[in-house]
Amino acid sequence: MNFLKVVLIAVLFFAAPTWAESLTGPQNNAVRSAKQYLSMQGFSRSGLIQQLSSDYGDGYNRSDATVAVDSLNVDWNKQAVRSAKQYLRMQGFSCKGLIDQLSSSYGEGYTESQANYRARQTEACQ
Repeated sequence: MNFLKVVLIAVLFFAAPTWAESLTGPQNNAVRSAKQYLSMQGFSRSGLIQQLSSDYGDGYNRSDATVAVDSLNVDWNKQAVRSAKQYLRMQGFSCKGLIDQLSSSYGEGYTESQANYRARQTEACQ
């Protein structure tokens, strides 16, 4: 089992530069922007793509933004917890309200299961 993990890590390690080298200039720039956003706050996959491709955000082509986000190794569940905690620092939410905020396309855009599971790990749902 450990051998399989080592092989998988080696494959991912050596494949990552190949993936990055195959990105276009705009896609590489979108990757840089995405990393910057993720360093500041939690994002869902769809929320980050929306931020990168929106005319009110960075204005990247939606397909470039999608390729850029999908090239990153992001734990979206951790991002959901991060977003939930950020919302609770700003204001109070009921459990249902927090789940709705996290899963709404007008909110964060997490999947329903991500929002439900992660919100239940906060004080809003305990």
